[in-house]
Amino acid sequence: MTTAPVILVTGASSGFGRLTAESLTHAGYRVAAGMRDLKGRNASAAAELPGLAVELDVLSQESADAAIATVLDRHGRLDVVVHNAGHMVLGPAEAFIPDDYAALYDVNVLGTQRVNRAALPHLRAQGSGLLVWVGSSSTRGGHPPFLAPYFAAKAAMDALAESYAGELIRFGIDTTIVVPGAFTSGTNHFAHAGKPSDPERERAYDKAYGDLQEALPDRLAALIPPGSDAQAVADEIVRVVGLPAGTRPFRTHIDPSRDGSEVVSVVADRIRHEFYHRAGIADLLSANDAL
Repeated sequence: MTTAPVILVTGASSGFGRLTAESLTHAGYRVAAGMRDLKGRNASAAAELPGLAVELDVLSQESADAAIATVLDRHGRLDVVVHNAGHMVLGPAEAFIPDDYAALYDVNVLGTQRVNRAALPHLRAQGSGLLVWVGSSSTRGGHPPFLAPYFAAKAAMDALAESYAGELIRFGIDTTIVVPGAFTSGTNHFAHAGKPSDPERERAYDKAYGDLQEALPDRLAALIPPGSDAQAVADEIVRVVGLPAGTRPFRTHIDPSRDGSEVVSVVADRIRHEFYHRAGIADLLSANDAL
């Protein structure tokens, strides 16, 4: 009997990460639900995922290394990493000081790099694996204002994922970028969104934009058809993980609001696909790279 693959999900205490960890477990996979502060703020979340929780703070290389070591000790191997950990902020772009941008980049981009540096030596050694990057339709879609640091970080993560894809395919490691739209329910993105560190600059926008910013989550929610559920993102990740190696989509969208990201991504991925052929490095493209 084949042993079920082992999957690490980062940021698994809530939202897409929590739904994904639960869904993968129900599908029969061996799951490590990465989350920080298991004995503190996430103690209840860990208790609700008995036997799955792994201490993982993506802001720390030491924590990432320890988390991968725990997964290997617990399961003997690692097959899939789902890069889901992230944070959102809401406010005028000017009101965020440079350190705010750096902090968000640290979570959403450098966090994936720390986990990759801990996990990839093992995936490369076994000659197989899968990286799933949970991106955002904001990277190429009709993204609204007042979320600039988050959108900038997600765009950087998308670019990083594209580069990694070409650098890992010769090791037998697949890449899929999962692109959710602006789900305003089923996640805590807006409820837990951070604020700018310069409240004076933030208040300077109140007269001209205060009502718009306050109503932004409702405006985005109005674009989402009734019955749309964040569970669809977790279901798509389960589907991708279950596909045979080498046949997984390079990018897949779950965007009920239809903000245009899927249309733009088809063009962007096709251009990258054609460029790789012109440069003589087409072997670095997955079979479904631009389909």
